[in-house]
Amino acid sequence: MTLPTDLDNDAAALRTAMVKGLASASADVDATATADARFPVQPAWLTAAESVPRHAFVPGFYLPADEPDAQGLTVWEPVTPDLDYGRWLAAAYSDSTLVTQFDGEETDWEQPSVRHGGAPTSSSTLPSLVLRMWADAEVAEGHTVLEIGTGTGYSTALACERLGSSHVTSVEVDAVRLKQAADALYGCGYTPTLARADGLYGYWPEAWFDRIVAACSFRSVPLALLRQMRPGGKVLLPLSGWLYGNARVLLTVAGDGTAEGPLLPGTISFMPARTHAAPAYGNPADWAAGLHEGRSRRVRHAPERLTAATEEAFHLRFLAQSAVPDAQMVTVDGVPHLIDVVSGSAAALTHDGGGWAVREGGPLELWSQIEDLIDAFDAAGRPGPETFTLRVDGDGQRLLHAQVPQLQLPPGH
Repeated sequence: MTLPTDLDNDAAALRTAMVKGLASASADVDATATADARFPVQPAWLTAAESVPRHAFVPGFYLPADEPDAQGLTVWEPVTPDLDYGRWLAAAYSDSTLVTQFDGEETDWEQPSVRHGGAPTSSSTLPSLVLRMWADAEVAEGHTVLEIGTGTGYSTALACERLGSSHVTSVEVDAVRLKQAADALYGCGYTPTLARADGLYGYWPEAWFDRIVAACSFRSVPLALLRQMRPGGKVLLPLSGWLYGNARVLLTVAGDGTAEGPLLPGTISFMPARTHAAPAYGNPADWAAGLHEGRSRRVRHAPERLTAATEEAFHLRFLAQSAVPDAQMVTVDGVPHLIDVVSGSAAALTHDGGGWAVREGGPLELWSQIEDLIDAFDAAGRPGPETFTLRVDGDGQRLLHAQVPQLQLPPGH
C-alpha cells in the first residue's frame, strides 16, 4: 500500500479530535442516560489515546454498507488507504469498531472484495470501549496485566503507553493476527510480551498478574486465570453463552483462589473465545421431528421477553442461558427453536390467533426452565445486572441474588 507523505500530520489532527470527542462525551455525562452512555473516560487513558496511532493497527478493515443485499445479508465494504484514503483514516479515528476478519479467514488487503454476510472473528474495538475495559478493571500504574485477545494490538498499545511495555503481556490464539499485531506494536516502539496462546489457560510464564482483562467472551470463568493472579488481583471478563446473552464481571481473587464480584451494568458484547463458540446444531427440521404433541401447551411468557431489542431482554437472555446453558436459539420460517446439542432436547414456539404455544422434546423442558427463571425474575422486581454477584469456589460458579434462585454457570476449565 502507498501511503501519503502527510499521513502523520493528518492522523495526529484526527486523533486529537477523537480524544477531544471522548473527553467531551465524558464531561457531558447525564445521570439519566443509559449505563453505556454514563461511562466517564479517565484522563490518564485519554492521554494514552492521544499518543497511540490507531491507524497503524488497522491497515485494512470492513465497514457495513447502508443497505443489506437482496437476501437481507449485511454488505461489508473493504476500506484501505489505497481504495479511499480519506474514508480509511477518518474511520480509523472514529469511535467505531472496525472488523478485520470474518469466519477466521484472512483477507488479501492488496485485492480485497466486498463480502455478503459472515461472522466477524476479529476487530479493532471502538476506542471508548477499549478505554472503558481498562478503566473498569481498575488498572493503575505499577500493575502487571495480562490481556486476552491481542487482536489488532491497539488495546495492547494503549496499555503499554499507560503502564510501560514491561508490565504488559498479551496473548492471541490466531497466529496471523498475532504477527500483524506484533509488527504494528514493534513498529510503534512498544515491546510487550506477546504469545500465541489460548486465553482459556492464561499465560503461566509471566504470572503473577495484578489484572487480567479479556477482549473476548467466555461461557464461564477459566479457572487457570484465577490461579495466575496475585491475592487481591482483579479479573475483568465478558461472559456470554449460546443464547448470545452477555454480561461483564469484575472478580476479586482471594488468597485461597476463590473469586467474587459484581456483574457490571451496560449492554456490551464481545466476540466469543473460539474454544467457547457455539457448536453447529445441524438441521432444525431434524430437531423439530423429535418434538412431541403430548408436550404441547400455551406459554406463560412469549419469546419476545428474550428477543426484544431492549436492555432488559439483553440481561434476561444472559440469565436464561444460565438456566439452560447448552441451548441455542434459531428462528426458521418465523418459528423460534431452542436446540440443545448436549442433552438432545429441543423446543419450538409457534404463534396463532390465540397467542404463543410451545412443543418440547428430549430429557429437558427447555422453555419451561426459561419460564421458571422469568417468573423468578419478575417476582424479584426485574433486577438489573449490577444486583447480581458471581462467586467462583469449590462449589462451582454461581450467580447469586437475594431474590432470584441461584444460577449455575457451566464448569470452568
